[in-house]
Amino acid sequence: MADTITLDELKAQVGGEARHSEWYALDQSRIDAFADATDDHQFIHCDPDAAARTPFGGTIAHGFLSLSMLSAMSYDSEKPLENTAMAINYGFDKVRFTAPVASGKRVRAKFVTRAVEEKGEGILVTRGVTIEIEGECRPALTAQWLGYTILKDKT
Repeated sequence: MADTITLDELKAQVGGEARHSEWYALDQSRIDAFADATDDHQFIHCDPDAAARTPFGGTIAHGFLSLSMLSAMSYDSEKPLENTAMAINYGFDKVRFTAPVASGKRVRAKFVTRAVEEKGEGILVTRGVTIEIEGECRPALTAQWLGYTILKDKT
């Protein structure tokens, strides 16, 4: 299996099959570390006793923690474009947090390539992303993720 993907192969993915990442545990230690990194210590994330008295029944991961896991998840399932000088996050469209992720649950991402556009010095790729929660019907989030790859021969 090749470590990279050609531009033609990437274009052929548009509207095609979904690719899935590995499963990642969003346990309390990860949630607490994210709270420390972002200074978001809201009790629903960090206080198991207080969170147990909410409709969630316990602590939940930050929505932004789930969103931030997409970088790691993409490394599992998305091959880099051949001849890449650098790949950068270009942003998100239509991010929706659709279900809470209880502490200790595992999540994974589903990626579907929606568009590939040659733009400036590189390639703009739009992927539909869904973060699935193991054993649950509703996803944690859905979004359109834009990534920009600058090619070596364009720099």
